[in-house]
Amino acid sequence: MKLIRKSYLPFLLTLFLFTSCQEKEEKEEENPLENHIAEVKKEYAPDGRVALFEVEAEKNGDSYMLKGESNDPEAVAALKEKLQSENIKFTDSIQVLPDTEGLENKVHGVVKISVANLRDEPKHSAQLVTQATLGMPVKVYKKEGSWYYIQTPEGYLAWVDYGGIENMNEEEFSNWKSQEKLIFTEPTGNSYSEADSDSQTVSDLVAGNILELISEENNFYTVEYPNGKKAFVEKAYAQPYKDWLTSLDQTEEDLVATSYKLMGLPYLWGGTSPKGVDCSGYTKTIFFLNGMVIPRDASQQIHTGDVVDTDKNFENLEKGDLLFFGRPATDSTSERVIHVGMWIGDNKFIHSMGEVHISNFDTEAEDFDEYNYNRYLRTKRILNKEDKGLIYLKNTDLFTTAEAKEVKM
Repeated sequence: MKLIRKSYLPFLLTLFLFTSCQEKEEKEEENPLENHIAEVKKEYAPDGRVALFEVEAEKNGDSYMLKGESNDPEAVAALKEKLQSENIKFTDSIQVLPDTEGLENKVHGVVKISVANLRDEPKHSAQLVTQATLGMPVKVYKKEGSWYYIQTPEGYLAWVDYGGIENMNEEEFSNWKSQEKLIFTEPTGNSYSEADSDSQTVSDLVAGNILELISEENNFYTVEYPNGKKAFVEKAYAQPYKDWLTSLDQTEEDLVATSYKLMGLPYLWGGTSPKGVDCSGYTKTIFFLNGMVIPRDASQQIHTGDVVDTDKNFENLEKGDLLFFGRPATDSTSERVIHVGMWIGDNKFIHSMGEVHISNFDTEAEDFDEYNYNRYLRTKRILNKEDKGLIYLKNTDLFTTAEAKEVKM
């Protein structure tokens, strides 16, 4: 047996190498423009959470067929220009979203329930990746069954079912934006069928919900939902949106006060509302209730603002600063940001981990949070900072007359 194996060994090795090379050639043949597509994707859609560029090329005689979809016309144009510059023949079958025809021109949406759950696939069993609150405008890109692929103002891409948004065409969306608005300011509450808190509940409400303001009646506001539903909201728990914007001071103390209102809120993976929050959803909610839209995830939030500390010199921190945690980069691995909290002073920060609670970085204290201390990465300051990833509602009126600036990340 050993002799037989030895005699066949060179042949088998040659066959293996030939087969491997052949497979490699076939693989290259199957993905002839892989590098071109990858270069464009790296430049225009490096973060799949906020940009879609899913394109592939198939050999078709002496030409190629470009297939797939993207929500960035500039990325598609860049790929075509690159191929043309190299005299590569191709047929463009890339679908640039939105799918206007499939959506019957209703490429806008407004969240019509207190909190809409947004998922990474068009099904209820898919992962919850984020949430959007009542009155939040979104871009609608395509429809699959009863689900819509949308993009939030901070750029996050996800799926929402038909019950979460009211679809609108340009005229309907423009009309909705032109109406006066009301913002609900308590963590949780309800709207009613009459100007009476003992009347039938119309729906629940959470802080940050935006409704059309119709009129006032005694101690209630008359409001309208994006789908035309009418209700009454107690004046003590809401404020005309423009008055609210004007009243915002956006101070460090305001951020801390808001963070305390959500104390004890349960941790919810993908949660970004007073119904449940993950770590970055908590910081996102605090800043939104103080007039700022910030990126969705901790690994995105860390790319905004100014660095305050990298060496655990916490005396340099101010209330409202964001502390990031995770695994630092090594020679062979990149940094991994997995947690975020907000500094509230006195060596303490508040964060969502199990529930919203306060942790102590005083190494002499009995409740010293050694676990998070040991995985601390750095602190960033974003309040009142100019950054492409930050939207200030005072400057960009998302809910009334002007489009929000897109967040490119």
